[in-house]
Parts: sequence; C-alpha cells; structure tokens
Amino acid sequence: MLRNTFGKFTKWRILKQLILKDIDTLIIGSIGIVSFISFFVGGVVAIQTALNLENPLLPKNLIGFATRQSVILEFAPTFISVIMAGKVGSYITSSLGTMRVTEQIDALEVMGINTYNYLIFPKIISLSLYPLIICVSMFLGIFGGYIACVYGGFSSSADFVEGIQMDFIPFHVGYAFIKTLFFSFILATIPSYHGYFMTGGALEVGKASTVSFVWTSVVIILVNYLITQLLLT
Repeated sequence: MLRNTFGKFTKWRILKQLILKDIDTLIIGSIGIVSFISFFVGGVVAIQTALNLENPLLPKNLIGFATRQSVILEFAPTFISVIMAGKVGSYITSSLGTMRVTEQIDALEVMGINTYNYLIFPKIISLSLYPLIICVSMFLGIFGGYIACVYGGFSSSADFVEGIQMDFIPFHVGYAFIKTLFFSFILATIPSYHGYFMTGGALEVGKASTVSFVWTSVVIILVNYLITQLLLT
C-alpha cells in the first residue's frame, strides 16, 4: 500500500486541494476537542498531585514539576494520540470505507487515477502537521494545571511556575515530538488501510471503523513503549 501511495503522483493542482481539505478536517477540526481535554486533564493532574503531597516538608513546587512532566512526557503525545485514533482514525476509515462501498474508488481506478496516492497521500501529509496539535495540548495541559492549582488554593503562582522551570530537560520535549511524528504516521496509515480494503456494506463500515480504532490504539501504545525504551533508558 505504501509503495503505491508514493508512486504515480496525482497532479499537484488537484493534490494541493486534497491536502488543504484534509488539513482543515483532520488538524484544524481537532483543535477544539484536544484543547478542551488537555486543559481539564492538566487541571486534574495538578489537583491529584497536590492532594498526594500530604507531607508538609515536601515543597509545593513539586506540583508544577509533576504536572509538567506528566503532560510533556505522556499525556500530550500519547493520550491525545489515542483520542485522535478515535476521532481522526474513525473518520478516515469510514470515509474511505464509504467510498469503497459506493464504488467511488472503483470509478477513480477506471479513470486511471492512482487511488492510493489520490486518497491516502494527502492524509499522510496533512497529519505531518499533527505536532502542532501536541504543542497546543502541552501548553493548555500545563496552563490548566496552573489554573486549577493556583485558584484551587493548592499552591501559589510563584511555586507552580518554579516547579515548571525546575530541572527542565529540553530532550524531553524532543522525545515527545519524536513520538508524535511516529504516531501521526500511524494515525494516517492504519485507518486508511482498514477503510481502503474494506469489503461488505454499510454495516461493515462501522465495524471497520471500530477495528481500525482498536488496532491504531494498540500500535500507538506498543510504539510508545519501544520509543521510550530506546530514548529514555
């Protein structure tokens, strides 16, 4: 599938429109739900950390430190990607599956179009912008933790900001974005495979979307484990 996707390219004038359409649907259309989830989960992480710091000898800046580490290392790149597997992955599978059921893909092939490149390549390119969503998720996750912690009375603003800055390792951000690039490729290819090669009718479209979400999530978790083993140990 990948060999065909990167072979016999569609005319750039047409491909550009498809890419822009997918960017609008897959990337821009996902910012709202990602922002909402990131803000409130960041707040929950900060509150739970604060509630577990029962020892008065522990500094309050640990709340900001733990929130930053949780959001950057795991929550933003991995948890959001699993959520995107449900939103974006299901959309890709169902849209391609519907085209397969209604024989639109067959019609494109009859016209001599490389349907792999025409349908799948724009999704891979548009999801290469996926790290921008993770940037938004990281910022709002930490900001949500700040709001919940400061206005919830768990620590002062100065303590939380000091915790965010404490023992900061820039490579952790790079590690998160390396994972994100792998996840973006997974989000584009596995759902596309399940949608493109789907057989049956309308009922099978729903089943294919479910199977696509499960496999995409499983692969994301496995790749997350492997990259963590390679880069952080």
